[in-house]
Amino acid sequence: MRPIFHSKQERSDGHLFISVLAYQFVQVLRTRLKAQGIHTSWSGLRDILSVQRRVTATFAQRDGRTLHVRKSTQPEPDLLRLYKALNIAPLPGGTKKLVM
Repeated sequence: MRPIFHSKQERSDGHLFISVLAYQFVQVLRTRLKAQGIHTSWSGLRDILSVQRRVTATFAQRDGRTLHVRKSTQPEPDLLRLYKALNIAPLPGGTKKLVM
């Protein structure tokens, strides 16, 4: 990590606020997981969480329009276990379709 320098006080305050908010979120997440018997370190959780992606597939239609389909990849078993422990849907964001 490196220090973050801001030239305006408002930016420093905003950065501090977001950092504290993120820290609190991580602590709540880890507390809820520990209550479910999952004692993985934060770096381990980051590794598990980093594998799922949101992807967009683009299809040319016969009428000349383009269909864009956006969805999440299937979660790996470790990630699925975390989602179940936290009561979170395994495919966040659902499937979105856009015709242009």
